[in-house]
Amino acid sequence: MKANQRSQFRRLGILILIALPNSLGSSGAINAKNLLSLLIFVQYIAKLFRFLPRLIGRSSTQIIYASTGANLTTGLLIFMLSAHGVGSCWYLFALVRVNQCLQDACHRSNLPGCMDLIDCRSKESNISARWINDKGANACLNATSGAFSYGIYANAIPLTIETKVINKYVYALFWGFQQVITMAGNQAPSYFVWEVLFTMCIMALGLLLLALLIGNIQGFFQSLGMRRLEMICRGRDVEQWMRGRRLPEDLKRRVRVAEWYSWHATMGVPESMVLKNLPEDLQTDIRRHLYKFVNKVPILSLMDGGEPFLDAIRERLIQTTYIKGSRILSQGDLVQKMVFIMRGKLESVGEDGSSVMLSEGDACGEELLRWYLEQSSESKEGKQVKIQEHDLISDRTVRCLTNLEAFSLDAKDIEEVTTRFSRFLQSPRVQQVIRYESPYWRFLAAKRIQDAWRNMKKCLSQANTTQNDYQTLRHESPYGKSHRPNRIQIAWRNRKKSLRRANATQ
Repeated sequence: MKANQRSQFRRLGILILIALPNSLGSSGAINAKNLLSLLIFVQYIAKLFRFLPRLIGRSSTQIIYASTGANLTTGLLIFMLSAHGVGSCWYLFALVRVNQCLQDACHRSNLPGCMDLIDCRSKESNISARWINDKGANACLNATSGAFSYGIYANAIPLTIETKVINKYVYALFWGFQQVITMAGNQAPSYFVWEVLFTMCIMALGLLLLALLIGNIQGFFQSLGMRRLEMICRGRDVEQWMRGRRLPEDLKRRVRVAEWYSWHATMGVPESMVLKNLPEDLQTDIRRHLYKFVNKVPILSLMDGGEPFLDAIRERLIQTTYIKGSRILSQGDLVQKMVFIMRGKLESVGEDGSSVMLSEGDACGEELLRWYLEQSSESKEGKQVKIQEHDLISDRTVRCLTNLEAFSLDAKDIEEVTTRFSRFLQSPRVQQVIRYESPYWRFLAAKRIQDAWRNMKKCLSQANTTQNDYQTLRHESPYGKSHRPNRIQIAWRNRKKSLRRANATQ
C-alpha cells in the first residue's frame, strides 16, 4: 500500500515538472529546471541515507554487528558516492551558468527568437544561423574570454560541448573526488551567491567525510591491536601476581606457557560470557554445533537418553587447555573429572607400565561416569536416591604429549546428569557400551586376558614338569612300576585342575 502511494507520488511529480515549462513560459522553464535539479538532489540524499544502513547490514528489523573492514569499505564507498553527487551537481550547475550567460547574451543582441532557441522551443534555420555567429553567444562557451564570470565552473565549460558521455561523467567524477578530498581548497568562487554556498557545502561535506574516514581507519587499526593490548595487560597482571607470590622460575615458566596457550586457544573471548546473553534455544543450537565431538565418543553416542542427555552434557562442559607435559590424572589420586579431547594427544600409563594413546574424539576419566552409573538408582516410588560422594582412585597416569585443547566435566556435574537421567542410563545397551566401548575398560579387559594367559601357561608348565618327574621316578625307583597307575592319575588330575582354574580366570 505504501509502495503504491510512493510510486503514484513520483509519477505525479514527474508529470507536473513536464507540464511546467509549457505553462510558465521562459522564466517558468528556468524555474522548472531548478526545481527538477533540487528534486533529484533531495531524492539522491534520501536514497543514500536509506541505502547505506542496508549496505552495512543494519535495518529497522535487524541488527548485525559490522566488522571493522566493512566499516572501512563503507567509508570508501560513501566517499565515492559523495564524489559522484558533487561532480554531478557541479556539471549541472555549470550548465545552468552557461544558460544564464546565453540568456544575457540574447538580451544584449536584441535578436528576436533567441530565447526560444535557448529553451529548445524553436528550430528556425535563419535565427539559428544568426545566433551561432553571435559573438556574445560564442563568448559564453569560452571561459577564458572574460565575458562571464564562471568561477568554479570554468573547467566545465569545454565539457558542455563534449560529445562523448563517458568523458563527461569521468571528468565530473574526478572533479568531485578532488574537491571532496581537498575540501574545495583549490577553488575560488565568483560573487554569485549560490556558487559560494555550493563551495561551502563541498568544504563541509569534505570535512565530514574526512573525519568519518579517519575514524574508521583509526578504529580498524585499534581493533587489530586491541586483543594484543589485552593480552599484554593480562600478562603484566600475571607477572605481578607471580612476583608477589614469589614463585620459583620453573613454575613461572610453566605459568607463562599455559597463559600464552590458553589465550591463543580461546582468542581472548570467554565463551561462557558470549553464550550467557543469548536465548536458550540459540545456546543449545550453538553448543550442538561446537561440541560435535561429544557425538563421536562411543560412550555417549549410543546412549538411549537421546539429545536431552547429550544437551545436558554439553551444557556443563568447560573449555580447558593443558600444556605439553601436564598431568590430567595421577596414579593413586581421586578421579575428579572426565576430559573430552578436542585437539592434541594424551598418553595413559597403567600400573604395569602399559600405555594407551588417546587423541581427538577420545575421553579419559570415563570410569567416573561408570561409577556414577552404577551408583545411580531409583526407589520403587520413582523418587531419586542421593548418591554418596565417590572415592574412585585412579590406577593410571594420564599425561599430555602435546598442547591440549579439551572440555572437562566435573564429578558434581556428572553426578547431577546421571541422577537426572538415571532411568534412561540403566538400560542393558548403555551398560554394554560403557563396559566394552570405553578405552579404559578395553584396556582392563586386555590386561585380564593377558594375566589369564600367563597363569594358564604357568599351570601347563607345572603339569609338564610333574609328568617328567614321574617318568624319571618310574625308571629309577624300585617302586616305580608298582606306583605307576597312581602317579599317572595324580598328574592327570592336577593338569585338569590347572586347566579349570585358567578357564575360570579367563
